[in-house]
Amino acid sequence: MSVPDYQSIMLPLLQCVADEQIHKFRELIERLSKEFNLSESDRRELLPSGKQALFDNRVGWANTYLKKAGLLQSEKRGFVQITELGLEVLNTNPEKINAAFLRQYDSFNQFVGTNGKDSEESNEQILETDNQTPKEKFEESYQQITRLLIGQLSDQLAKIDPYKFEELVLDLLQAIGYGGNRSEAAQVTKKSADGGIDGIINEDRLGLDKIYIQPNDITIPCL
Repeated sequence: MSVPDYQSIMLPLLQCVADEQIHKFRELIERLSKEFNLSESDRRELLPSGKQALFDNRVGWANTYLKKAGLLQSEKRGFVQITELGLEVLNTNPEKINAAFLRQYDSFNQFVGTNGKDSEESNEQILETDNQTPKEKFEESYQQITRLLIGQLSDQLAKIDPYKFEELVLDLLQAIGYGGNRSEAAQVTKKSADGGIDGIINEDRLGLDKIYIQPNDITIPCL
């Protein structure tokens, strides 16, 4: 089974804490992963940033949404407990709980933001069909913007004058720490077509420790 979306996790999560006890959030994640029959591969699936497990993130957002609606509470970080309102909801035997379901609670509406009837209807349509958590959407957008910027930068570098490109490479190397912050630490050698050294970075003020560079490709600087 693939990793469920965060809205599909809401009802099972609420049911997991129906005993009114205080539960460790990490234990709930593991319990839910078993209930959804997730494989080891599913559990290893990460967000685009590679910094968090996808399932963990989705359980986290299901938890956040339920808390914002008042169905769950957390007296201290890392622990979860059902509220009286949460118990009342479970007693109605809902077929599912999703973001659209939670719109009946004012505290949740304040959390997602609603300004006027048109905005409310629009938000409800989005919430009903949106299966990505806010963090997933942010990271996906970040990845798209990064790819776009890389493409634009590559296009610009392909058009730049080779001598200017050498200066750019030296500036970049200085920016990441080579030669310190001394303006005189780096210099481009005289223009030539001999395929020799194109730039020098002095790691110390006396010039005893030097780095010689030769960017031999417009896209891949060679040190």
